[in-house]
Amino acid sequence: MTYPNPDPLVETDWLEAHLEDPDVRVLEATVFLRPPGPDADRRSYIRESGRAQWLAEHIPGSAFADLIDDLSDPDASLPFMMPSAERFAAGMGALGVSNATRVICYDRAAGMWAARLWWMLRAFGMEDAGVLNGGWQKWTAESRATSDLPPAYPPAEFAAHLQPELIADRAEVLAATQDGAACVVNALSAEQHAGTGSAPYGRPGRIAGSVNVPATSLVDPETHAFLPAGELRQRFSAAGALDGGRVITYCGGGIAAASDALALTLLGAANVALYDASLSEWARDPSLPMERDGGR
Repeated sequence: MTYPNPDPLVETDWLEAHLEDPDVRVLEATVFLRPPGPDADRRSYIRESGRAQWLAEHIPGSAFADLIDDLSDPDASLPFMMPSAERFAAGMGALGVSNATRVICYDRAAGMWAARLWWMLRAFGMEDAGVLNGGWQKWTAESRATSDLPPAYPPAEFAAHLQPELIADRAEVLAATQDGAACVVNALSAEQHAGTGSAPYGRPGRIAGSVNVPATSLVDPETHAFLPAGELRQRFSAAGALDGGRVITYCGGGIAAASDALALTLLGAANVALYDASLSEWARDPSLPMERDGGR
């Protein structure tokens, strides 16, 4: 069974054959989240850019997209929040991305940072963006070429137009917990969803009434490639996320949620939004309903 909507996913052999196409831009979006030290705020991760790794070795021609600073809102109290259209347009233009280019995103994790960049591009109006299936893990496992040379993409003009239906806020999520108008899907681990794992975002547990499809369960642990369509469909169907209504994905800070949003898009779901602030906002506001296994 093939994906009903395979367009957002790009295979390694296709990318290898199109690396020198003048209208293709390859962007690495790696970020590393490190656990805090014993004396640090246990609710926060240490965010480390993957730029150093990219500088040392990367897919030939690729540029580095900085999700920590350049492509996030510098004035937000939470990390990784969506920037303004003007800031995103400037960042994309500096990377050589125009509205006429084909952007392929990848990372060195399990695809969630690439999915986040892909979702941002979609949210600002670019339909012709994709994620490299398996990312750096699959590319290097297949012994494909790498480089340490800087990209040669010339600066470009990018017009960003926010598509508000792709971004959910706390008011919409709160309404969904009360009227069931949307299926709210948690992309964090089963332990975090149950409230038995670590709680780096504040209160342990999940948004009340939400279901769980962990982002890590969507990819092969060895290759980091997405699972076949039938297996993805089984996971989301079991959670009730493919019943035809609106779906809102969330996680800790809108990153893993992008992997769920990408998988749902591959499966043909047409009404998917991402809760950008996710538990980084929700779990720290005691007025917002949460639950955990064994009690609230």
